[in-house]
Amino acid sequence: MSIQISRTTVLLEDALNYRSMRQDMIASNIANVDTPNYKPRDISFEQTLVAKKDNLLKSDKNQLQMAVTNSSHMKPKSEASSYTPTLFYRDGHMARNDGNSVDIDVETTEMSKNSIMYNALIGAMKKDGAIFRSVIDASQKLN
Repeated sequence: MSIQISRTTVLLEDALNYRSMRQDMIASNIANVDTPNYKPRDISFEQTLVAKKDNLLKSDKNQLQMAVTNSSHMKPKSEASSYTPTLFYRDGHMARNDGNSVDIDVETTEMSKNSIMYNALIGAMKKDGAIFRSVIDASQKLN
């Protein structure tokens, strides 16, 4: 079990994992550029992260909690189980004569964008850790 410094650390870790999965899928699409009838795949996870963020950072102060008057009553639905990314086939490109619809220009552009976002997330994690490290260092100097 790891120590959770902030609630956003969980979101950053999930975003890094999803970006890594997307990088692997794009690399697989590029590797299959000459495979007959291959359709490029992609992953959509932005809505999943937004839902998870909303759940993690929501404030329950202004929400009315459901009263449980009998132990045999039905429990409220849990929204935590809906955090799954969506896999899909990227369409809209002309298929070649062999049925392959991988566009190398689109794939390399998507790979570059994904790599930039991955590096930005790494930078955010480093900055998040540096904030807590500075607090620890400042508290040591007080003694």
